[in-house]
Amino acid sequence: MRLRPIAHGDHAALIDLARGAGIGVTTLQPNEERLGRRIEISVDSFSGRLEKAQANYLFVLEDVLSGHLVGTSGIAAAVGLDEPWYNYRVGTAVYCSREIGVYRQLQTLFLTNDLTGTTELCSLFLHPEHRHGGNGGLLSKARLLYLAEFPERFSAKVIAELRGVSDEQGRSPFWDSLGRHFFRMDFSRADYLSGVGNKSFIAELMPQHPVYTAFLSEAARQAIGEVHSSTRPARAMLEAEGFNYQGYVDIFDAGPAVECALEAIRAVRDSVVCESVAGEQVEGSLCLVSNRRLQEFRVVLARGGVDDSGRFALDAAQLDALEISAGDSVRIAPLQPIR
Repeated sequence: MRLRPIAHGDHAALIDLARGAGIGVTTLQPNEERLGRRIEISVDSFSGRLEKAQANYLFVLEDVLSGHLVGTSGIAAAVGLDEPWYNYRVGTAVYCSREIGVYRQLQTLFLTNDLTGTTELCSLFLHPEHRHGGNGGLLSKARLLYLAEFPERFSAKVIAELRGVSDEQGRSPFWDSLGRHFFRMDFSRADYLSGVGNKSFIAELMPQHPVYTAFLSEAARQAIGEVHSSTRPARAMLEAEGFNYQGYVDIFDAGPAVECALEAIRAVRDSVVCESVAGEQVEGSLCLVSNRRLQEFRVVLARGGVDDSGRFALDAAQLDALEISAGDSVRIAPLQPIR
């Protein structure tokens, strides 16, 4: 398996993946025109033809032997600079009356644009049949090496909005208790419209005053800041990289937004540049290895370590997958944090 930028010829395969992603993966909606446009934007982003406000990088996980695409992950360089970016900020309102001896702390939700301008990790989806053998780590974390290699293309803070709680039919308890009253549509429809870029309805219909969660159902309150069961591994993976929840949630399903300074992300901070050398794999940690190229970026998993001469051994198949020759420089980061 290897990670690479999406290409024009991947359109049909991307549509197939989007159809399998399900409700709640907002940035990966099965809309052929929209996905075609995403590919165009991604290709232009990697080539440097777009400003940060429009740049959106989409990667695919490819089975090198078969050529099949089995997953996607993306990076939006700076959200909210050309269209509004909304979150709820979870806060507290305090009410006190000494006269009758009542003191209350009530949880509130404020509609904000606080995360505007941050870089977002997005569009993470791995086909269920390939959720094994380190593929999830490769798909999610390989893009972090792109941040490490080209930090000037991104913002100082990186966020990831995680899929919130919903049932097997795609119903969100948070949406049913709050959003439905203002939008009069199903969660899946609102999520789809947001995902294909029709976001003006959010500002037009969402309440501008604080929402008191005491008025929501118990299930909706329990969903605030929680993730979908299938997203728990992704959350744990991001937290291991240094991301943490700071009280911002999605306005549709209340899934958490986690954040970290770019330079503090573990894979960015601990990555090193070294020389590649042809050789058999040796004992050592499983590592992410990138070819350091701007447009033809490639990442594979390889077991080993940097030797005393500052070199990392790669076998012939790995060199071919990275599209490099022995002696070219590579960027290395352990797949898992070293304890």
